[in-house]
Amino acid sequence: MMQHYTIRRSTIGDIAEVMTLYDYSRQLMRKSGNKSQWVGGYPSEALIRQDIALGDSYVVVDEDLIVGVFAFIIGRDPTYEHVSGGEWNDDARPYGTIHRMARREGVHGIFSAIVEWCRRQIRSLRIDTHEENGIMQHLIEKHGFAYRGIIHVADGTPRRAYQMELTGVMCEPLREYIERTILPRYESFDSAHRRDHAETVIRNSMALGQHYDTDPNMVYTIAAYHDTGLCEGRERHHIVSRQILLADNELKRWFDDEELAVMGDAVEDHRASSGSAPRSLYGKIVAEADRDIDSLKIVRRTVQYGLAHYGALDKETQWRRTQQHLEEKYGEHGYLKLWIPESDNAERLSQLRALIADKPRLQKLFERIYAEESRGQKV
Repeated sequence: MMQHYTIRRSTIGDIAEVMTLYDYSRQLMRKSGNKSQWVGGYPSEALIRQDIALGDSYVVVDEDLIVGVFAFIIGRDPTYEHVSGGEWNDDARPYGTIHRMARREGVHGIFSAIVEWCRRQIRSLRIDTHEENGIMQHLIEKHGFAYRGIIHVADGTPRRAYQMELTGVMCEPLREYIERTILPRYESFDSAHRRDHAETVIRNSMALGQHYDTDPNMVYTIAAYHDTGLCEGRERHHIVSRQILLADNELKRWFDDEELAVMGDAVEDHRASSGSAPRSLYGKIVAEADRDIDSLKIVRRTVQYGLAHYGALDKETQWRRTQQHLEEKYGEHGYLKLWIPESDNAERLSQLRALIADKPRLQKLFERIYAEESRGQKV
């Protein structure tokens, strides 16, 4: 069972065991008829030390036992720049390359564990193998890699090259980056747009995206950045949010320029009062997810916003402001539009409109929320 394997970066202390695995894999190649690959002591200890120093060497561990080793390098590989007899799919997209895999004798499932781990690090994978290495060719194709043609490695010898474009897989380093550096920005915004709001929009977006042929990494990122522009105020926040996303060079680790442009448009298009339809499906998804039509939550957020930005207004004026905002945005002739039929927002919007039309019930709810939020501000 491969689920008991863990993967970590190799250390200098692992070298003796790692070289034993490479020795065994060389022997296995020879027994299977592969006489030309990994000759002359390749991969050498000096090369493995270099992999370790660069942070590119990883070991597969079963409890305390090292059972596999590989190199995983993110970034453009010079030997992959030119492919003969075929072409790369979306050569502009950032990718990671798997090299120098080896396993311990009698252990199985290592290749599956490595691919499963790598596919969660970046959205495009590449790998190559020798023409005589039939075992590796079988494993590569079995795991969903597509043959792309012939490349030539540093010594000029040819290799069969493969590529895997990942769909439906969330890239964990991207998620970690956003959770560490982007979502904390929401903590400084008004109480209606704190981190919990961003996380709700992310959840809603990811659920809606499953109904379509969308990239979960793009969906997640768009939702995470959609309100970051509130740092410069509400009026232009959708425009500033787009600027923040496009200025974040870290995102180029995972997305190409075309994808970033689509994401920037989607972030800008999420605003309900924009007056025009989103330019892409991704824009419609985040716009719909941002609606999060929960009557109690919407009334509370409206009161919270009024207290945060118009604190000098008395209670009666706050009530009129709440009524006006709810009617203008969510009423029968309001500017809010729904875009995704799979969402349950239509039914929730109908319930909210019934509340807006029932002025005594709405005012009673306002009175309760206003009292709660006012006490919270004084504390």
